[in-house]
Amino acid sequence: MLTPFIRKNHTQVTMFTFQGFSSFHEHQITLFVVFLTVYIITLASNVITVTVICIDHHLHTPMYFFLSILSTSETLYTLVIIPRMLSSLTGWNQPISLEGCAAQMFFFVTLAINNCFLLTAMGYDRYVAICKPLRYMIVMNKKVCTYLVGGACAIGLTLASVQVTSIFSLPFCQAEVAHFYCDIRPMMKLACIDTTINEIINFVVSSGVILVSMGLVFISYIFIISAILKIASAEGRKKTFATCASHLTVVTVHYGCASIAYLKPKSENSIEQDRLLSITYTLMTPLLNPFVYSLRNKEVKNALRRKNSYFSTTYK
Repeated sequence: MLTPFIRKNHTQVTMFTFQGFSSFHEHQITLFVVFLTVYIITLASNVITVTVICIDHHLHTPMYFFLSILSTSETLYTLVIIPRMLSSLTGWNQPISLEGCAAQMFFFVTLAINNCFLLTAMGYDRYVAICKPLRYMIVMNKKVCTYLVGGACAIGLTLASVQVTSIFSLPFCQAEVAHFYCDIRPMMKLACIDTTINEIINFVVSSGVILVSMGLVFISYIFIISAILKIASAEGRKKTFATCASHLTVVTVHYGCASIAYLKPKSENSIEQDRLLSITYTLMTPLLNPFVYSLRNKEVKNALRRKNSYFSTTYK
């Protein structure tokens, strides 16, 4: 609720517009074509990944269960942000209400945190597979997998509620968001009052999510690398490490982008640099997952060949 001082000296803003990529005005059509192409490929690749995992029983394992959930989460994550961003590049920059902005931030933050802890669960899966192979199917049973996914979602929902409540308890006196979606820092800049407490809450939540989830993955890989080094043959070490390469690649890019975006000093980058970094985090990273896990994965390739062969034989 606004204090009497704020009511007297400021007009509470309830509608917002996005600056988007207005500073790249002469390149907006080019950006639209590039971003739309990447977005279509991202959606298609994630949908194909989830579909193949669901219909091929050879892929009904914990690792691919987590991958299907991650792909679904990444797809929803992009749907929250990218369509409105693309529409703004065509000149159709519709305002968004206070409630709509809060909803966008809530779903975005929930899914982003969910993705961090899904990658942690996938790291634990790799740890059990390599360090406790004989007990793998006992430890990573359906109940445990469901609990891990449910825990990731619960953490995302809880922390997103904290952050969104913190931001939207502020009175806003400016209507133009210096971004292409309702991100936390750009929204705080529109507030009429000092946001030090809100910045502390945001830093604690962001650093907690990134450092805890990344730390757990790091611990998993300490045990994994230790187990790999104990393998006698070089070929065996190479083959075992290859089962972790995809996850390690995605983890490095995901946590690297998240750390730069949310743990850096707020004045370090220009507004344009922040937006380009956000594009990497919101559009390019979701594209990376299915390509790294699917195109470089023999089991997924074999599943696709089996389905192609089945349909070719059936409809020949």
